[in-house]
Amino acid sequence: MNTRALRGVLLAGLLFLVVHVGAISLAPTFEAAGYQAVENPQNPTNSAAYVGAILVVTALMLAAFKYDFDWAVRLVIVGSSALLSWYVFSVYLPQIPALAASALVAVALLVYPEWYVIDSAGALMGAGAAGLFGISFGILPALILLTVLAVYDAISVYGTEHMLDLAEGVLDLNIPVVLVIPLEWSYSLLSEDVGDATEGTEPEDRDVFFIGLGDAVMPAVMAASAARWSPAPAFGLPGVPAMGLPSLLSVVGMFVGLGILLRMVLKGRPHAGLPLLNGGAITGYLVGSLVAGVSLVEALGLAPYL
Repeated sequence: MNTRALRGVLLAGLLFLVVHVGAISLAPTFEAAGYQAVENPQNPTNSAAYVGAILVVTALMLAAFKYDFDWAVRLVIVGSSALLSWYVFSVYLPQIPALAASALVAVALLVYPEWYVIDSAGALMGAGAAGLFGISFGILPALILLTVLAVYDAISVYGTEHMLDLAEGVLDLNIPVVLVIPLEWSYSLLSEDVGDATEGTEPEDRDVFFIGLGDAVMPAVMAASAARWSPAPAFGLPGVPAMGLPSLLSVVGMFVGLGILLRMVLKGRPHAGLPLLNGGAITGYLVGSLVAGVSLVEALGLAPYL
């Protein structure tokens, strides 16, 4: 691996680490603040509702790109960034400063969406989203959600290819739906034609590659859910107050999947990220559960049904 590629791998790894550590750290604080999104986090139908919402949003975004409503997509995503940022800021700051900070995130994305602004906003909203889902999805719903989305991601990239159309539509909007991974620190997203930067270019000649923000968020949901709902003993780490072995090894498994994914991405072809990332997160979680003495039935969240 050359220096440029190594720089990109390290940056991607750092962003994924921030999202995962942030999600695990925020989950108990979000729960204490009453931010749990559903009445019963153990209900498996929560996963079906969320997958349905993803399908609807995907269809709406594709329609918006087809009929030149790109500006509406940009405004919705920037607004979502501000909202998720507010969730994070609100548990650390008084109400007015939290609102001001979240508004600043939105303004920065609208006025100066350089790659490091997008990545910072993406990591912030990714940690917030994964933390919220972690307290809202028990173990079984989280496992179902990650498995279904991994299959859907593979089908939408390698089968129908509509996820590639969606990615092409959002890249020119400069919004934190994707993480921007430059291979040179001097790279500027604002002065780059993204299409020229990603199409018909040999891997060694590229200055940037892109990873969907959902690829960081979804496996982090598993880690945050395990930290909250697993019966394994918690030991805590600096900056991560309550974390057991299932949650820790879920993060480790995700990084194994990320390493394989980045190796494939750096060869210059688009790939579905969630099969590797979610698969690694789930495998790590299950291994961590068994090592921690949690039975397989409990680890799968099936105990209440048996």
